[in-house]
Amino acid sequence: MNVLRAERIKLFSTRAPWWCTALAIVAPLAFTAIFMGLAGREFQINVGNTQAASAQGRTVVLVLAVLAATSEINWGTLRLTFQAVPSRVPALLAKVTVVGALCTCIGLVVGFGSWAISLMLQPNADLALHTGADWRSVLGQCLTFLLTGILGVGVGLLLRSTALALTLVLVWTQLLEGLVMLIPRVGKDIYQWMPFYAADQFAGGNLLRTTLQLSPPMGPWGYLGYFAAISVVVFAAGVAVTQRRDA
Repeated sequence: MNVLRAERIKLFSTRAPWWCTALAIVAPLAFTAIFMGLAGREFQINVGNTQAASAQGRTVVLVLAVLAATSEINWGTLRLTFQAVPSRVPALLAKVTVVGALCTCIGLVVGFGSWAISLMLQPNADLALHTGADWRSVLGQCLTFLLTGILGVGVGLLLRSTALALTLVLVWTQLLEGLVMLIPRVGKDIYQWMPFYAADQFAGGNLLRTTLQLSPPMGPWGYLGYFAAISVVVFAAGVAVTQRRDA
């Protein structure tokens, strides 16, 4: 408990996590408000479409998690933590637990906030949470944001450099995943195995799938398992590298 308390204090002792948290919530909610406010009657609104902007929030959460890992390394406080807690694994697990809890809360606000805004701006649309798929689209943001936080911490531990890690995650999410589709013949097939496309297929993603006319090779829960496996493997690799470097 003391390690968790220390990680919580360290995380919120700087302004960056506060700004990232605010931006991760405001950006998708604002985009959802604009999208739903301008959507005409010819556009079919459903519960899945209310989460179309959740990817923006996940990108900011990814940045938050990277900063939580790399800033401490750059300031040298991680080595002090290891002096207080000789075993690396409990300290790093405490860090990812605190970051993951914050990301889960952000996902909860984004998921239900986007749905509530859509409900207000499109009162005639059927946005009631009738089915398990509807609940998964909204409540499932908690899981995708949690896994995104774990992935971000893992990337930060692997690369250790804030500039390099942020460049990688931003270029990947904002550029590379989309450019994969331009590869002749196999672009769409490869795109359907991209990690953040997988996150969209679990929570939301209906708008993207319909627009691109894609036939995903897995179901929503299969994609969640795939995204979870990537996140856990990257984090485990980051822990292993940290143990070896700071031993």
